[in-house]
Amino acid sequence: MNKSESIGKIAAALVKAQGQMTSAIKDAKNPFFKSSYADLNAVREACMPALNANGISVLQPTVVVDGKNYVETVLIHESGEFLSGLTEIKVAKINDPQCEGSGISYARRYSLQSMVCLGAVDD
Repeated sequence: MNKSESIGKIAAALVKAQGQMTSAIKDAKNPFFKSSYADLNAVREACMPALNANGISVLQPTVVVDGKNYVETVLIHESGEFLSGLTEIKVAKINDPQCEGSGISYARRYSLQSMVCLGAVDD
């Protein structure tokens, strides 16, 4: 994880935000595994209002490190303090735009859930 030199303000804001977050609802269907999961929108709906209300914004750019593709999830506090982490983008087929898009969405979802310690529950 990367972080700003000080994290006191973002840490305090994150504690408050986590107390206000709901769990992500598993309302998307995976027909291959016959299961439900919380998609990226459900994860965002569960955490973004609380994060934003406490002065935290989220960025999720893609970056390349040592030839590998990652989503970098960055939590930025209004004070300028930040926390960030990398999640590798895994794809089933190279040079397939749909697989790449799915890999990015998957990495964004799990990275954001991990950064804010967000669980998911059945609808």
